Amino acid sequence: MHDIRSMYLDELTEYITSLGEPRFRAKQVYEWLHKKHVKDVSEMTNISKELREKLSHDLVSIEEETRLTSAEDGTIKFLYRLGDGQMIETVFMRYSYGNSLCISSQAGCRMGCDFCASGIGGLVRNLTASEMLEQVYASMRLTGERISNIVVMGTGEALDNYDNFMRFLNLITSKDGYNLSERSITVSSCGLVPMIRRFADEKRSVTLALSLHAADDSVRKRIMPIAKSYSIAETLDACRYYFEKTGRRVTFEYCLIEGVNVSEEEGKKLAKLLAGMNCHVNLIPVNPVKEKGYSRGNRSEIDAFKNLLEKNQINVTIRKGMGRDIDAACGQLRRRYSI
Repeated sequence: MHDIRSMYLDELTEYITSLGEPRFRAKQVYEWLHKKHVKDVSEMTNISKELREKLSHDLVSIEEETRLTSAEDGTIKFLYRLGDGQMIETVFMRYSYGNSLCISSQAGCRMGCDFCASGIGGLVRNLTASEMLEQVYASMRLTGERISNIVVMGTGEALDNYDNFMRFLNLITSKDGYNLSERSITVSSCGLVPMIRRFADEKRSVTLALSLHAADDSVRKRIMPIAKSYSIAETLDACRYYFEKTGRRVTFEYCLIEGVNVSEEEGKKLAKLLAGMNCHVNLIPVNPVKEKGYSRGNRSEIDAFKNLLEKNQINVTIRKGMGRDIDAACGQLRRRYSI
């Protein structure tokens, strides 16, 4: 099988001509894939039946297994089934500035963050570029609405699937395809320092969201295994390097976990740690995961933490909880269908 949705235009042209077809057919097929977002080659009405038959096994698509729709804000969590039966989650969120889609980059995750459902069961496999693209295209087909922002923050660590992620990024931003601005894309990382530096050297305009979640190494090691490989100092140096190379302000994700990292002392440590950095802190009240037993702090505790950072000139917001009534946090729906 040739995965034609993962191919760049020049690769697709080489493949199409190898089938005895003229070069211009490749551009037609590419537009069907990335501008019209077809699910099946039978929808490519301006190419011959013979070519459609040749390509019939070369198009990766995903199937909607189920969905949950929030009664509070209309957020939709899609559970998609891949060709090999693996399940992945994709979350569609409507905002005043446009629709945002949170996509997965792996089936499962090997990072093992203690407060996250995604890593329960470990990593099964990486997603291909086409499987990442199809989350975008399938969600648009199913909702009838355009996606204006993409966050690669679903299940998996995108920088642990670097080559496929970069291919996805190149394809989704291609002027010959969907042509999404890089500034409309955010990628999350738990702190794979060498890969952050490698991505920085690409000099892209993508926003990096670093999953920090603690202000000192001892607390971070309790909840994030990656902290045993890379210290906070090493991680922040990589984030500064990313800013130097790209000019893009780094976002620090900070999941608020009661009894772990929400105290005034932890807030003071975080303010000192980030003092002088051109960054943004996104406070995230933890989504309770039944296997983990963690809970978010109360509202007054969360507000006090935010106010402390603001008093220390740290740019900070509390993430709006989208889809709270449908377990929109990563991994929860997939777990329900995998057990």
